[in-house]
Amino acid sequence: MIKTRQFWLKLIEDSWRKRSVLWLSGVRRVGKTFLCRSLPDTQYFDCELPRTRRLLEDPENFLENWKGKRLILDEIHRLANPSELLKIAADHFPDIKIIATGSSTLGASSRFRDTLTGRKVEIWLTPMISDDLMDFGRTDMMHRLHRGGLPPFFLAKQSPERDFQEWMDAFWAKDIQELFRLERRYSFSRFCELLFAQSGGVFEATKFSRPCSASRTTISNYLAVLEATFVVHVIRPFSTHRAIEIVSAPKVYGFDTGFVCHYKGWGTLRSEDLGFLREHYVLNEIQAKLQRRDIRTWRDKQRHELDFVLQKNPQDVTAVECKGSAGQFDPANLKVFRRLYPHGSNLVVAQDIDEPFRRDYQGMTVDFVGLKGLISAL
Repeated sequence: MIKTRQFWLKLIEDSWRKRSVLWLSGVRRVGKTFLCRSLPDTQYFDCELPRTRRLLEDPENFLENWKGKRLILDEIHRLANPSELLKIAADHFPDIKIIATGSSTLGASSRFRDTLTGRKVEIWLTPMISDDLMDFGRTDMMHRLHRGGLPPFFLAKQSPERDFQEWMDAFWAKDIQELFRLERRYSFSRFCELLFAQSGGVFEATKFSRPCSASRTTISNYLAVLEATFVVHVIRPFSTHRAIEIVSAPKVYGFDTGFVCHYKGWGTLRSEDLGFLREHYVLNEIQAKLQRRDIRTWRDKQRHELDFVLQKNPQDVTAVECKGSAGQFDPANLKVFRRLYPHGSNLVVAQDIDEPFRRDYQGMTVDFVGLKGLISAL
């Protein structure tokens, strides 16, 4: 039996103490509706239903009837003016707690963001994290990396191979065309396939132009659309010493390891695939637990590089390296980085670390942690 997703429920309750209106975002089939319906003492409204949309045509009258209650407005993008309803609720009915879900394209629209600035807390529901694996009663990391973190795919008794393409078809029809009005489906779909297949690599738009039959500008626009809808994560370079560092050419990660495996054609996973996929999983864990997208990478022109960099302030820069095992860590790249940026934590996260430990490399301290220790340190 599937248990409730405790980390996310707690995050929702904590967020309601800050604002009365919550916006729950995330890709389709990530579990937004299931999560909302598992909240206790709430009234659920499905805006896909015509009768619900009629009920919400007069927002003020509707909200008058629910003072002091907790409401779930699912698929709110189906309303004619969803931002108006949430603005009225935040400004005039602060005793009503609302959690709204909808298409990622709605959250990406400037009108929606601008109208609700300072009026809502945004919660980004990512693919399944380590807490979810415990709640779902299946902690097999190999299974999670291969199937991915969308609950229906993760829990399927048989391989959900066809479901990946169905998901992409629905994404095109219901998300992309609704807001972005893209017309060249083949070019866009081909770009998605290639991007997932080289997930985690350095992005150069010109390399996609010929196979996608699209200009460099169009490819850049496609990437912006995928980033806005949470389907890819663009990890941009961290840099202040521009003469010796790479300042452009970000890394791009697919949002889910299951889709990465699907487009790479990995029917089974080899041991050498696990470290690559675990890097994606660590990124997902950081994004979920910290609820932030401003994660960077670092490279210099001598080909030294680090996986992830998080800046707390101009003088405090945390470096994160992802390894399959602690024994795979080589401090050479980190030493180069610390000559440029001497202040901040150095973290190595690896699968085989149960208890955190610390090592010193000629005056440079490095903490070796598991996922739980990583999030605590960050």
